[in-house]
Amino acid sequence: MFIINHNLEDLSKFLTDPILLYNIMFILLLMSLLLCFVMTKKPSCKVYLIDFACYKPPDSQKCSKELSANLAAGYGYFTDEQIDFMRKTMERAGLGDSTYLAEVFFGKTYNPFMKDARREVEMAIFGSVDTLLAKTGVRYEDIGILIVNCCIYNSEPSLSSIVVNQYKLRENIVTYNLVGMGCSAGLVAIGLAKQLLQVHQNSYAMIVSTESITENCYKGKDRSKFLINCMFRVGGAAILLSNHPSDHKISKYQLLHAIHTNTSSSDRSYNCIYREEDNAGFVGVNVNKDLLISAITTIRPNLITVGRLILPIKEKFIYLINHIVRNLIPTLKIKQYTPNYSKVVDHFLPHVGGKPVLDELQKALGFSDEAMEASRMTLYRYGNTSSTSIWYELAYIEAKGRVKKGNWVWQIAFGSGFKGSSIIWCAMKTVNHDEHNPWTDEIAKFPVTLTIREPFTVHFDPSN
Repeated sequence: MFIINHNLEDLSKFLTDPILLYNIMFILLLMSLLLCFVMTKKPSCKVYLIDFACYKPPDSQKCSKELSANLAAGYGYFTDEQIDFMRKTMERAGLGDSTYLAEVFFGKTYNPFMKDARREVEMAIFGSVDTLLAKTGVRYEDIGILIVNCCIYNSEPSLSSIVVNQYKLRENIVTYNLVGMGCSAGLVAIGLAKQLLQVHQNSYAMIVSTESITENCYKGKDRSKFLINCMFRVGGAAILLSNHPSDHKISKYQLLHAIHTNTSSSDRSYNCIYREEDNAGFVGVNVNKDLLISAITTIRPNLITVGRLILPIKEKFIYLINHIVRNLIPTLKIKQYTPNYSKVVDHFLPHVGGKPVLDELQKALGFSDEAMEASRMTLYRYGNTSSTSIWYELAYIEAKGRVKKGNWVWQIAFGSGFKGSSIIWCAMKTVNHDEHNPWTDEIAKFPVTLTIREPFTVHFDPSN
Protein backbone atom coordinates (compact mmCIF):
# COMPACT_ATOMS: atom_id res chain seq x y z
CA MET A 1 0.00 0.00 0.00
CA PHE A 2 2.87 2.31 0.81
CA ILE A 3 4.48 1.62 -2.57
CA ILE A 4 1.27 2.46 -4.44
CA ASN A 5 0.78 5.72 -2.55
CA HIS A 6 4.43 6.62 -3.14
CA ASN A 7 4.15 6.01 -6.88
CA LEU A 8 0.98 8.04 -7.09
CA GLU A 9 2.69 10.86 -5.27
CA ASP A 10 5.62 10.80 -7.73
CA LEU A 11 3.26 10.73 -10.67
CA SER A 12 1.36 13.70 -9.25
CA LYS A 13 4.58 15.69 -8.90
CA PHE A 14 5.61 14.71 -12.44
CA LEU A 15 2.32 15.84 -13.96
CA THR A 16 2.30 19.12 -12.10
CA ASP A 17 5.92 20.02 -12.97
CA PRO A 18 5.53 22.94 -15.46
CA ILE A 19 8.95 22.46 -17.04
CA LEU A 20 8.37 18.78 -17.75
CA LEU A 21 4.92 19.47 -19.13
CA TYR A 22 6.31 22.21 -21.37
CA ASN A 23 8.96 19.86 -22.76
CA ILE A 24 6.44 17.11 -23.40
CA MET A 25 4.09 19.48 -25.18
CA PHE A 26 6.94 20.88 -27.26
CA ILE A 27 8.05 17.39 -28.34
CA LEU A 28 4.48 16.40 -29.21
CA LEU A 29 4.10 19.58 -31.25
CA LEU A 30 7.29 18.90 -33.19
CA MET A 31 6.20 15.33 -33.88
CA SER A 32 2.80 16.56 -35.07
CA LEU A 33 4.37 19.12 -37.41
CA LEU A 34 6.78 16.52 -38.79
CA LEU A 35 3.92 14.09 -39.36
CA CYS A 36 1.90 16.78 -41.17
CA PHE A 37 4.90 17.66 -43.35
CA VAL A 38 5.45 14.04 -44.35
CA MET A 39 1.79 13.45 -45.08
CA THR A 40 1.26 16.67 -47.07
CA LYS A 41 4.55 16.72 -49.00
CA LYS A 42 3.85 16.33 -52.68
CA PRO A 43 5.83 13.65 -54.48
CA SER A 44 8.20 14.68 -57.27
CA CYS A 45 6.26 15.12 -60.51
CA LYS A 46 6.86 12.64 -63.26
CA VAL A 47 7.86 14.32 -66.50
CA TYR A 48 6.68 12.88 -69.81
CA LEU A 49 7.73 13.55 -73.39
CA ILE A 50 4.45 13.55 -75.26
CA ASP A 51 6.03 13.97 -78.69
CA PHE A 52 8.62 15.91 -80.67
CA ALA A 53 9.06 17.16 -84.22
CA CYS A 54 12.11 17.83 -86.39
CA TYR A 55 12.22 20.45 -89.13
CA LYS A 56 12.91 19.22 -92.65
CA PRO A 57 13.96 22.09 -94.94
CA PRO A 58 12.72 22.23 -98.54
CA ASP A 59 14.64 20.34 -101.24
CA SER A 60 15.75 23.66 -102.72
CA GLN A 61 18.15 23.99 -99.79
CA LYS A 62 19.83 20.62 -100.26
CA CYS A 63 23.53 21.00 -100.88
CA SER A 64 26.11 18.37 -101.79
CA LYS A 65 29.66 18.59 -100.50
CA GLU A 66 30.94 19.57 -103.94
CA LEU A 67 28.29 22.26 -104.41
CA SER A 68 29.04 23.63 -100.96
CA ALA A 69 32.74 23.93 -101.83
CA ASN A 70 31.99 25.48 -105.21
CA LEU A 71 29.65 28.05 -103.67
CA ALA A 72 32.29 28.98 -101.10
CA ALA A 73 34.91 29.33 -103.85
CA GLY A 74 32.61 31.67 -105.78
CA TYR A 75 32.32 34.15 -102.91
CA GLY A 76 35.91 35.24 -103.44
CA TYR A 77 36.90 35.20 -99.76
CA PHE A 78 38.83 31.95 -99.66
CA THR A 79 42.06 30.63 -101.15
CA ASP A 80 42.30 27.43 -103.19
CA GLU A 81 44.04 25.86 -100.20
CA GLN A 82 41.09 26.68 -97.95
CA ILE A 83 38.58 25.26 -100.43
CA ASP A 84 40.62 22.08 -100.72
CA PHE A 85 40.72 21.85 -96.93
CA MET A 86 36.93 22.33 -96.84
CA ARG A 87 36.39 19.44 -99.28
CA LYS A 88 38.63 17.10 -97.31
CA THR A 89 37.07 18.07 -93.97
CA MET A 90 33.49 17.47 -95.11
CA GLU A 91 34.45 14.09 -96.57
CA ARG A 92 36.43 12.87 -93.57
CA ALA A 93 33.88 14.23 -91.09
CA GLY A 94 31.18 11.90 -92.42
CA LEU A 95 28.81 14.34 -94.18
CA GLY A 96 26.70 13.15 -97.11
CA ASP A 97 25.41 15.01 -100.15
CA SER A 98 21.89 15.83 -98.95
CA THR A 99 22.47 18.19 -96.04
CA TYR A 100 20.79 21.60 -95.97
CA LEU A 101 22.32 25.08 -96.14
CA ALA A 102 20.53 28.35 -95.43
CA GLU A 103 19.05 30.16 -98.42
CA VAL A 104 21.59 32.98 -98.28
CA PHE A 105 24.46 30.65 -99.25
CA PHE A 106 23.02 29.84 -102.67
CA GLY A 107 23.62 33.34 -104.06
CA LYS A 108 26.61 34.39 -106.13
CA THR A 109 27.86 36.48 -103.23
CA TYR A 110 27.72 36.02 -99.47
CA ASN A 111 26.39 39.23 -97.97
CA PRO A 112 23.78 38.33 -95.33
CA PHE A 113 21.44 40.77 -93.63
CA MET A 114 19.71 40.46 -90.28
CA LYS A 115 16.42 39.69 -92.04
CA ASP A 116 18.07 36.68 -93.70
CA ALA A 117 19.18 35.24 -90.37
CA ARG A 118 15.74 35.85 -88.87
CA ARG A 119 14.12 34.10 -91.82
CA GLU A 120 16.31 31.03 -91.30
CA VAL A 121 15.43 30.65 -87.62
CA GLU A 122 11.76 31.42 -88.18
CA MET A 123 11.52 28.75 -90.88
CA ALA A 124 13.12 26.18 -88.56
CA ILE A 125 11.18 27.22 -85.45
CA PHE A 126 7.76 27.63 -87.02
CA GLY A 127 8.23 24.53 -89.16
CA SER A 128 9.02 22.31 -86.16
CA VAL A 129 6.45 23.91 -83.81
CA ASP A 130 3.66 23.71 -86.39
CA THR A 131 4.40 20.03 -86.87
CA LEU A 132 4.56 19.37 -83.13
CA LEU A 133 1.23 21.09 -82.44
CA ALA A 134 -0.39 19.21 -85.32
CA LYS A 135 0.91 15.88 -83.96
CA THR A 136 -0.11 16.44 -80.34
CA GLY A 137 -3.26 18.54 -80.70
CA VAL A 138 -2.27 20.59 -77.65
CA ARG A 139 -3.94 23.97 -77.40
CA TYR A 140 -1.78 27.10 -77.47
CA GLU A 141 -3.29 28.37 -74.23
CA ASP A 142 -2.34 25.19 -72.39
CA ILE A 143 1.41 25.71 -72.86
CA GLY A 144 2.68 27.17 -69.60
CA ILE A 145 6.47 26.98 -70.12
CA LEU A 146 8.49 27.87 -73.21
CA ILE A 147 12.26 27.44 -73.57
CA VAL A 148 14.05 28.37 -76.80
CA ASN A 149 17.75 27.74 -77.37
CA CYS A 150 19.98 29.01 -80.17
CA CYS A 151 23.72 29.30 -79.64
CA ILE A 152 25.30 32.08 -81.72
CA TYR A 153 22.25 33.95 -83.03
CA ASN A 154 20.53 36.34 -80.64
CA SER A 155 17.61 38.46 -81.81
CA GLU A 156 15.73 41.39 -80.32
CA PRO A 157 12.96 40.66 -79.30
CA SER A 158 14.19 37.27 -78.16
CA LEU A 159 13.39 34.07 -80.02
CA SER A 160 11.07 33.01 -77.21
CA SER A 161 9.15 36.26 -77.69
CA ILE A 162 8.96 35.57 -81.43
CA VAL A 163 7.31 32.21 -80.66
CA VAL A 164 4.89 33.76 -78.16
CA ASN A 165 3.91 36.40 -80.71
CA GLN A 166 3.53 33.95 -83.60
CA TYR A 167 1.25 31.56 -81.70
CA LYS A 168 -0.37 34.11 -79.37
CA LEU A 169 0.57 32.12 -76.29
CA ARG A 170 -0.92 33.14 -72.95
CA GLU A 171 0.32 36.22 -71.11
CA ASN A 172 1.48 34.43 -67.95
CA ILE A 173 3.62 31.90 -69.81
CA VAL A 174 7.06 31.28 -68.29
CA THR A 175 9.67 31.90 -71.00
CA TYR A 176 13.42 31.41 -71.21
CA ASN A 177 15.86 32.14 -74.03
CA LEU A 178 19.17 30.23 -73.93
CA VAL A 179 22.10 31.53 -76.00
CA GLY A 180 25.83 30.88 -76.24
CA MET A 181 25.59 27.39 -74.72
CA GLY A 182 26.78 25.37 -77.68
CA CYS A 183 25.51 22.04 -78.94
CA SER A 184 24.53 20.88 -75.43
CA ALA A 185 21.91 23.63 -75.07
CA GLY A 186 19.01 21.42 -76.16
CA LEU A 187 19.59 18.98 -73.30
CA VAL A 188 20.29 21.84 -70.89
CA ALA A 189 16.81 23.09 -71.84
CA ILE A 190 15.33 19.68 -71.03
CA GLY A 191 16.96 19.81 -67.58
CA LEU A 192 15.62 23.32 -67.00
CA ALA A 193 12.13 22.26 -68.07
CA LYS A 194 12.28 19.32 -65.67
CA GLN A 195 13.02 21.67 -62.76
CA LEU A 196 10.24 24.05 -63.76
CA LEU A 197 7.72 21.23 -64.09
CA GLN A 198 8.44 20.26 -60.47
CA VAL A 199 7.10 23.69 -59.46
CA HIS A 200 4.34 24.40 -61.98
CA GLN A 201 1.78 21.65 -61.53
CA ASN A 202 -0.36 20.35 -64.40
CA SER A 203 1.66 22.17 -67.05
CA TYR A 204 2.98 21.69 -70.55
CA ALA A 205 6.53 22.77 -71.39
CA MET A 206 7.60 23.32 -74.97
CA ILE A 207 11.30 23.35 -75.87
CA VAL A 208 12.42 24.70 -79.23
CA SER A 209 16.01 24.10 -80.40
CA THR A 210 17.67 25.56 -83.48
CA GLU A 211 20.71 27.36 -84.80
CA SER A 212 21.30 30.08 -87.39
CA ILE A 213 24.29 29.77 -89.68
CA THR A 214 23.22 32.58 -92.04
CA GLU A 215 25.40 35.30 -90.49
CA ASN A 216 28.09 32.98 -89.17
CA CYS A 217 30.14 31.94 -92.16
CA TYR A 218 33.75 32.75 -91.30
CA LYS A 219 35.37 34.79 -94.09
CA GLY A 220 38.94 34.96 -92.82
CA LYS A 221 42.11 32.93 -93.28
CA ASP A 222 42.44 31.36 -89.82
CA ARG A 223 42.00 27.62 -90.23
CA SER A 224 41.11 27.16 -86.55
CA LYS A 225 37.92 29.17 -87.21
CA PHE A 226 37.05 27.50 -90.53
CA LEU A 227 35.44 24.34 -89.12
CA ILE A 228 31.99 25.91 -88.76
CA ASN A 229 31.91 26.51 -92.53
CA CYS A 230 32.47 22.80 -93.16
CA MET A 231 30.26 21.07 -90.60
CA PHE A 232 27.21 23.05 -89.55
CA ARG A 233 23.89 22.79 -91.34
CA VAL A 234 20.24 23.90 -91.01
CA GLY A 235 18.00 22.13 -88.49
CA GLY A 236 15.36 22.63 -85.84
CA ALA A 237 13.30 20.65 -83.33
CA ALA A 238 10.36 21.20 -80.99
CA ILE A 239 9.63 19.02 -77.95
CA LEU A 240 6.53 18.88 -75.75
CA LEU A 241 6.88 17.83 -72.11
CA SER A 242 4.11 17.37 -69.56
CA ASN A 243 3.65 16.65 -65.85
CA HIS A 244 -0.05 15.82 -66.14
CA PRO A 245 -0.44 12.37 -64.52
CA SER A 246 -3.01 11.37 -67.13
CA ASP A 247 -0.54 12.01 -69.98
CA HIS A 248 1.38 8.82 -69.24
CA LYS A 249 -1.19 7.07 -71.42
CA ILE A 250 -0.39 9.11 -74.55
CA SER A 251 3.27 10.01 -74.04
CA LYS A 252 6.17 8.41 -75.89
CA TYR A 253 8.75 8.62 -73.10
CA GLN A 254 9.20 9.31 -69.41
CA LEU A 255 12.17 11.39 -68.28
CA LEU A 256 14.23 9.36 -65.84
CA HIS A 257 17.45 11.34 -65.35
CA ALA A 258 18.98 14.67 -66.37
CA ILE A 259 22.72 14.94 -65.68
CA HIS A 260 24.72 18.10 -66.38
CA THR A 261 28.41 18.85 -65.90
CA ASN A 262 30.16 22.17 -66.44
CA THR A 263 33.91 22.86 -66.38
CA SER A 264 33.80 26.56 -67.31
CA SER A 265 35.81 27.40 -64.19
CA SER A 266 38.81 25.89 -65.98
CA ASP A 267 40.50 28.37 -68.35
CA ARG A 268 41.44 25.50 -70.66
CA SER A 269 37.83 24.36 -70.97
CA TYR A 270 36.50 27.91 -71.17
CA ASN A 271 38.77 28.90 -74.05
CA CYS A 272 38.75 25.69 -76.12
CA ILE A 273 35.75 26.90 -78.19
CA TYR A 274 35.72 30.67 -78.36
CA ARG A 275 33.98 33.14 -80.67
CA GLU A 276 36.26 36.06 -81.50
CA GLU A 277 37.72 38.23 -84.25
CA ASP A 278 40.88 37.25 -86.09
CA ASN A 279 43.69 39.71 -86.85
CA ALA A 280 41.79 41.01 -89.89
CA GLY A 281 38.61 41.63 -87.89
CA PHE A 282 36.59 38.67 -89.23
CA VAL A 283 34.44 36.96 -86.58
CA GLY A 284 34.64 33.20 -86.20
CA VAL A 285 34.43 30.37 -83.68
CA ASN A 286 37.94 29.29 -82.75
CA VAL A 287 38.47 25.59 -81.99
CA ASN A 288 41.88 25.05 -80.40
CA LYS A 289 44.08 22.14 -79.36
CA ASP A 290 42.56 21.94 -75.85
CA LEU A 291 39.16 20.78 -77.16
CA LEU A 292 39.78 17.06 -76.83
CA ILE A 293 41.26 17.30 -73.34
CA SER A 294 38.45 19.60 -72.19
CA ALA A 295 35.83 17.28 -73.65
CA ILE A 296 37.28 14.28 -71.82
CA THR A 297 37.54 16.26 -68.58
CA THR A 298 33.88 17.28 -68.82
CA ILE A 299 32.37 14.07 -70.13
CA ARG A 300 34.12 11.74 -67.65
CA PRO A 301 32.24 12.95 -64.52
CA ASN A 302 29.04 12.97 -66.56
CA LEU A 303 29.55 9.33 -67.48
CA ILE A 304 30.38 8.44 -63.88
CA THR A 305 27.13 10.01 -62.67
CA VAL A 306 25.16 8.26 -65.40
CA GLY A 307 26.76 4.96 -64.40
CA ARG A 308 25.99 5.50 -60.73
CA LEU A 309 22.33 6.08 -61.59
CA ILE A 310 21.66 3.36 -64.16
CA LEU A 311 24.29 0.60 -64.09
CA PRO A 312 23.50 -2.73 -62.36
CA ILE A 313 25.29 -3.57 -59.11
CA LYS A 314 27.59 -6.08 -60.81
CA GLU A 315 29.00 -3.47 -63.22
CA LYS A 316 29.47 -0.97 -60.40
CA PHE A 317 31.29 -3.57 -58.29
CA ILE A 318 33.67 -4.59 -61.10
CA TYR A 319 34.46 -0.95 -61.83
CA LEU A 320 35.12 -0.25 -58.14
CA ILE A 321 37.45 -3.22 -57.70
CA ASN A 322 39.31 -2.32 -60.89
CA HIS A 323 39.71 1.27 -59.72
CA ILE A 324 41.02 0.22 -56.29
CA VAL A 325 43.52 -2.29 -57.65
CA ARG A 326 44.82 0.11 -60.31
CA ASN A 327 45.48 2.78 -57.69
CA LEU A 328 46.90 0.51 -54.97
CA ILE A 329 49.13 -1.57 -57.24
CA PRO A 330 50.05 0.62 -60.24
CA THR A 331 52.93 -1.71 -61.16
CA LEU A 332 50.43 -4.30 -62.38
CA LYS A 333 49.44 -1.90 -65.20
CA ILE A 334 45.86 -3.16 -65.24
CA LYS A 335 43.74 -1.65 -67.99
CA GLN A 336 40.94 0.63 -66.80
CA TYR A 337 37.59 -1.15 -66.85
CA THR A 338 34.86 0.44 -68.96
CA PRO A 339 31.37 -0.41 -67.68
CA ASN A 340 29.04 -2.03 -70.19
CA TYR A 341 26.35 0.64 -70.56
CA SER A 342 24.64 -1.39 -73.29
CA LYS A 343 23.36 -3.79 -70.60
CA VAL A 344 21.01 -1.03 -69.49
CA VAL A 345 20.75 1.39 -72.41
CA ASP A 346 18.92 0.17 -75.49
CA HIS A 347 19.60 3.22 -77.67
CA PHE A 348 22.66 5.47 -77.46
CA LEU A 349 22.25 8.86 -79.18
CA PRO A 350 25.33 11.10 -78.93
CA HIS A 351 25.58 14.55 -80.48
CA VAL A 352 26.99 14.29 -84.01
CA GLY A 353 30.01 16.55 -83.59
CA GLY A 354 31.80 14.75 -86.40
CA LYS A 355 33.11 11.30 -87.29
CA PRO A 356 36.24 11.56 -85.08
CA VAL A 357 34.11 12.45 -82.06
CA LEU A 358 31.72 9.55 -82.69
CA ASP A 359 34.64 7.17 -83.20
CA GLU A 360 36.18 8.16 -79.87
CA LEU A 361 32.87 7.81 -78.02
CA GLN A 362 32.26 4.37 -79.50
CA LYS A 363 35.77 3.28 -78.58
CA ALA A 364 35.55 4.65 -75.05
CA LEU A 365 32.11 3.25 -74.20
CA GLY A 366 32.22 0.04 -76.19
CA PHE A 367 28.96 0.48 -78.12
CA SER A 368 28.39 -1.62 -81.24
CA ASP A 369 28.23 -0.31 -84.81
CA GLU A 370 24.46 -0.84 -84.73
CA ALA A 371 24.17 1.28 -81.60
CA MET A 372 26.08 4.09 -83.34
CA GLU A 373 24.05 3.81 -86.55
CA ALA A 374 21.53 6.56 -85.74
CA SER A 375 24.22 9.13 -84.97
CA ARG A 376 26.34 8.31 -88.03
CA MET A 377 23.34 8.33 -90.38
CA THR A 378 22.11 11.63 -88.91
CA LEU A 379 25.54 13.17 -89.50
CA TYR A 380 25.55 11.80 -93.04
CA ARG A 381 22.01 12.96 -93.91
CA TYR A 382 21.63 16.23 -91.98
CA GLY A 383 25.15 17.23 -90.96
CA ASN A 384 25.90 18.86 -87.63
CA THR A 385 22.67 20.67 -86.73
CA SER A 386 24.04 21.70 -83.32
CA SER A 387 21.66 21.10 -80.39
CA THR A 388 18.98 19.52 -82.58
CA SER A 389 21.02 16.58 -83.89
CA ILE A 390 20.00 14.28 -81.02
CA TRP A 391 16.34 14.68 -82.02
CA TYR A 392 17.00 13.69 -85.63
CA GLU A 393 18.72 10.62 -84.18
CA LEU A 394 15.71 9.75 -82.03
CA ALA A 395 13.47 10.22 -85.08
CA TYR A 396 15.76 7.80 -86.96
CA ILE A 397 15.37 4.91 -84.53
CA GLU A 398 11.62 5.57 -84.38
CA ALA A 399 11.42 5.45 -88.18
CA LYS A 400 13.31 2.14 -88.07
CA GLY A 401 10.73 0.77 -85.61
CA ARG A 402 13.39 0.00 -83.01
CA VAL A 403 11.85 1.74 -79.99
CA LYS A 404 9.96 -0.82 -77.91
CA LYS A 405 8.02 -0.32 -74.70
CA GLY A 406 10.37 -0.24 -71.73
CA ASN A 407 13.48 0.63 -73.80
CA TRP A 408 15.94 3.10 -72.28
CA VAL A 409 17.24 5.90 -74.49
CA TRP A 410 20.40 7.84 -73.67
CA GLN A 411 20.95 11.23 -75.31
CA ILE A 412 24.30 12.92 -74.66
CA ALA A 413 25.60 16.24 -75.98
CA PHE A 414 28.49 18.56 -75.24
CA GLY A 415 29.36 22.11 -76.17
CA SER A 416 31.27 25.30 -75.51
CA GLY A 417 31.99 26.22 -71.95
CA PHE A 418 32.79 23.29 -71.67
CA LYS A 419 29.49 21.55 -70.88
CA GLY A 420 28.22 18.00 -71.05
CA SER A 421 24.62 16.85 -70.64
CA SER A 422 22.95 13.45 -70.53
CA ILE A 423 19.23 12.69 -70.62
CA ILE A 424 17.83 9.21 -69.95
CA TRP A 425 14.33 8.36 -71.21
CA CYS A 426 12.17 5.27 -70.82
CA ALA A 427 9.79 4.41 -73.67
CA MET A 428 6.21 4.33 -72.45
CA LYS A 429 5.07 2.38 -75.48
CA THR A 430 6.31 0.84 -78.71
CA VAL A 431 6.80 3.76 -81.08
CA ASN A 432 5.99 3.59 -84.78
CA HIS A 433 7.01 6.28 -87.23
CA ASP A 434 4.42 8.64 -88.68
CA GLU A 435 4.08 10.89 -91.71
CA HIS A 436 5.64 13.80 -89.80
CA ASN A 437 8.88 11.94 -89.12
CA PRO A 438 11.67 13.59 -91.19
CA TRP A 439 13.02 10.15 -92.16
CA THR A 440 9.72 8.55 -93.22
CA ASP A 441 10.03 9.04 -96.99
CA GLU A 442 13.60 7.75 -97.19
CA ILE A 443 14.22 5.47 -94.20
CA ALA A 444 14.32 2.38 -96.43
CA LYS A 445 17.54 3.76 -98.00
CA PHE A 446 19.35 3.71 -94.66
CA PRO A 447 21.78 2.75 -93.34
CA VAL A 448 24.17 3.59 -96.14
CA THR A 449 27.69 2.20 -96.36
CA LEU A 450 30.17 4.85 -95.32
CA THR A 451 33.52 4.99 -97.05
CA ILE A 452 36.39 4.73 -94.59
CA ARG A 453 38.51 7.85 -94.88
CA GLU A 454 41.76 8.81 -93.23
CA PRO A 455 41.02 10.64 -89.97
CA PHE A 456 41.59 14.31 -89.39
CA THR A 457 42.27 16.13 -86.15
CA VAL A 458 39.31 17.76 -84.44
CA HIS A 459 41.33 20.89 -83.67
CA PHE A 460 43.43 23.15 -85.83
CA ASP A 461 46.23 25.55 -85.09
CA PRO A 462 45.81 29.08 -86.47
CA SER A 463 47.10 29.54 -89.99
CA ASN A 464 50.17 31.71 -90.52
